Amino acid sequence: MSPTKRLVTSRSALVSALVGSLGACASVPRIPYGASESAAAEIAGIPGARAYSDASVGTFASMLSNASGRNRPFSYLALSGGGGDGAYGAGIMNGWTATGTRPKFSLVSGVSTGALIAPFAFLGPAYDPILTEIYTSGVAENLVKDPSVVNVLFGSGLFGDDRLRDLVGRYVTPDLLTAVAIEHAKGRRLLVVTTNLDAKRAMIWNMGAIAASGAPNALALFRDVLTASASIPAVFPPQLLDVRAGNRNFQELHVDGSVTTPVFTVPQAFMVGDGRAGVASRKSDIYVLMNGRVEPEFELVGNDSLSIVEQTVATGSQARSRASLAATYAFSQAHRIGFHLTYIDEGAPRTSTARGFDTAHMRSLYQAGYDKARAGSAWRGDVPVSPLASKVIASAN
Repeated sequence: MSPTKRLVTSRSALVSALVGSLGACASVPRIPYGASESAAAEIAGIPGARAYSDASVGTFASMLSNASGRNRPFSYLALSGGGGDGAYGAGIMNGWTATGTRPKFSLVSGVSTGALIAPFAFLGPAYDPILTEIYTSGVAENLVKDPSVVNVLFGSGLFGDDRLRDLVGRYVTPDLLTAVAIEHAKGRRLLVVTTNLDAKRAMIWNMGAIAASGAPNALALFRDVLTASASIPAVFPPQLLDVRAGNRNFQELHVDGSVTTPVFTVPQAFMVGDGRAGVASRKSDIYVLMNGRVEPEFELVGNDSLSIVEQTVATGSQARSRASLAATYAFSQAHRIGFHLTYIDEGAPRTSTARGFDTAHMRSLYQAGYDKARAGSAWRGDVPVSPLASKVIASAN
């Protein structure tokens, strides 16, 4: 969930400013470990469970190996962060199903709210009602009710210890884990992004490998990773994930995947090299679903500290999203991969107040996404340029 003003109600984001001055009160003792141990850390009993986003081509080629589907078209769905705006993505998925043209994705990745959507999008239309429920029934609005400064002081986040994980646990059941494992065995892949704060790097989790591992902690880890991916620092508590390096056990601190990447499309090593994970030999398409606005829009900012901080964070997040989309588009063009993008555009409903997880707003965004997908108008084949550039191009023509 993108850490912007959309993710909090009213001006309660001000409380997060307390974290810097009161950090000593919120600290919890941890087992110390060093950079070499961090680099070697693994999930005990689950080989291939994860890799850093800047890992080698070979590492990702192994993770994404898809021998059983080598001769079939390759379709990739990448889901961004966006908090309550994930309702737009839920609407897109349901509307797309209604057209009868939704692919069975070879690969699905999710960041933050996109991580919460990802398992259900991966498993297919039979799970669409769950997405509708999460984003339109009102259950998500409970995530951001009754903020507590005391929670921040004692390290459990502005909105409590267990709300987000309880929501994840309600829908991520043993049956869902079994379903993900079955699809993983067919060669399909489900990836989720978290931010390892200790390493300051994005971590890519192979959720199918976790589901198929048979490890006694597989279900708990699956839930923990989804929760971590959506855990906005100081708003929701971070997740301490158990790892092992050599003979030592310790815990890594993981938070919202959007801290390091707004959407995970193509691994960094592929962008700068020539690795394509076996995709190029068949018809390939990448669908990037942005649960947020991509085009910059004018908004007069109040001359106060909170307004400036909020707008600065939102501006930086939007700029990183556009940069990621531009790089993905360039890669797709260079390697003849079909590129498809949808995002919340100027036609989508707006509100004049901070939205957070307001149910009425999420329902309107869900309907906007559903209607666009149902009408076949959700996807575009390029990346929008800035308003100024658009005017220059128009005048030149």
